[in-house]
Amino acid sequence: MKSTEKANLSDPLILKNGVQIKNRIFKSAMSEQLGDNNHNPTQELAMLYKIWANGGTGLSVTGNVMIDRSALGEPKNVVLDDKSDRSLFQAWTDAGREQDTQLWIQLNHPGKQTPSFLSKTPVAPSAIPLGRGLDKVFNLPKELSENEIWEIIKKFGVSAGLAKTIGFSGVQIHGAHGYLVSQFLSPHHNRRTDQWGGTLENRSRFVLEVFRAIRKTVGEGFPVGIKMNSADFIKSGFTTEESLYVAKVLEKDGIDLIEISGGTYESPRMMGHRTKESTIKREAYFLEYANQLKKQINVPVVVTGGFRSGSAMQDALKRGVTDMIGLARPLAIEPDFPEKLLNDMETQSNLKNPTTGFIAVDRMVMLSITWYEYQLAKLAKGKKVNPNQNAWAAVFQTLARLGVHAFTKRRA
Repeated sequence: MKSTEKANLSDPLILKNGVQIKNRIFKSAMSEQLGDNNHNPTQELAMLYKIWANGGTGLSVTGNVMIDRSALGEPKNVVLDDKSDRSLFQAWTDAGREQDTQLWIQLNHPGKQTPSFLSKTPVAPSAIPLGRGLDKVFNLPKELSENEIWEIIKKFGVSAGLAKTIGFSGVQIHGAHGYLVSQFLSPHHNRRTDQWGGTLENRSRFVLEVFRAIRKTVGEGFPVGIKMNSADFIKSGFTTEESLYVAKVLEKDGIDLIEISGGTYESPRMMGHRTKESTIKREAYFLEYANQLKKQINVPVVVTGGFRSGSAMQDALKRGVTDMIGLARPLAIEPDFPEKLLNDMETQSNLKNPTTGFIAVDRMVMLSITWYEYQLAKLAKGKKVNPNQNAWAAVFQTLARLGVHAFTKRRA
């Protein structure tokens, strides 16, 4: 069934290049923090994706894999480059593709969103610090030179080529949440006056060249998608109108799938931050934007963020405002949630917001992320997760693993 037809959760999705996804359930990227000391995937990471593959998910997207081991967003990031151990990656792809599951690798460069303990001088389109107090934990970036920009673009292509060889089913560019691609798109973070900045056309050049480098490496028949912001939700940031323009430009270049999210470290809407009560009741955070987008492009769209019940997912598909349902946190607690949904549309996930009862502690360890990482680590070791897990367990685990670095900001 093609994306233009209204669908059920159980219906397959056929991309324009003929690749078929077995159902409409999309596992969105989450921070796993399960790379080894050499930034290769661990056996635990392979086990985690094996569990999801056997839990009914149609398409799994990995947590962000870095293209450059000198530019990390987190200490335990996986990196895919010429120094990577391909056998460890192949164990990951073999496990994650069980049950005819699509496994796409999310490729990323953090830009200036790399913690100060990982990079003294991060890079960005312009030498603009992160705002809202984040400059205390993220160092002032260096403005990229023309040659450095092209070198990063080349690395995206190299990593994508390796991903195809190793056995991933597709590639997703991380163009959201304030990472480097997102930084280039934002007029707030990108204040360049050359061909990479200024006008929206120029600010879009980086993501287009990244996509073209990947496409040249993997070929026309290999799926390439993008995760992009509906908006940054910050003053002078990337707007909804600009996002619609970029989506249409990417469609013209041949993008295969667009996942919609929104927000940045400075305004984390992807985490439900400052979300209207009416939106929360409707469940999905970005459906209004997706509805606009679907009217303007003919590329399959995924909406991620907020979905919790089968009835809301089915309604969104039936109304044609999205082609796939993006899920993240529910799958950290119930890895077989997709199978349950496919068997009973009345199924829903009842997630609670973990808290220690002390807001300052919650914020210091980014509990809204690390609590779920704690559950993923348990899953990866074959243990059962506990949806009522005491929040302090995640705090202590985070402190034990990262020490003082636990008190720095984390990705989403």
